[in-house]
Amino acid sequence: MLDYILLILAILFMIIGLIGCILPVIPGPPISFIGLLMLHFTKFADFESRFLFLMAFIALIVTILDYIVPIWGTKKMGGSKAGIWGATIGMVIGIFFFPPIGLIIGPLAGAIIAESLKGEEFKKSFKAGMGSLFGFIMGVGIKLVSSFIMSYYFIIELF
Repeated sequence: MLDYILLILAILFMIIGLIGCILPVIPGPPISFIGLLMLHFTKFADFESRFLFLMAFIALIVTILDYIVPIWGTKKMGGSKAGIWGATIGMVIGIFFFPPIGLIIGPLAGAIIAESLKGEEFKKSFKAGMGSLFGFIMGVGIKLVSSFIMSYYFIIELF
């Protein structure tokens, strides 16, 4: 009976992990890894320790990159610290007040507004905002790839 409860929880964690790749408030890859770990402790699967350590490492690295890539994107496109803070604040406001489109528009608008308030011309502000948006999309892509890989091994091991 416990195996089936863990299996159901593991499936839920895998689904929530995939959703978390798109919603920044949910750490997708670590939750997907927990789903793998739950499956490991059932009679339905037996992952090697090396594999579990590798997946844990990937989840950790991807989670760290998710915070670095949008900052890198903003800086790469000429944004300042104000643009980075604006993108972050815009993302938070976008999540809560304009979901789901706020996830895309929030960082873009936040970086543009912050750079404009700093005194930059609109063209440079817009470029920084696009860098923030590009970084956010890259972060989502990296998280999705890692969670899909974990989901793949989850399904292969289960069946």
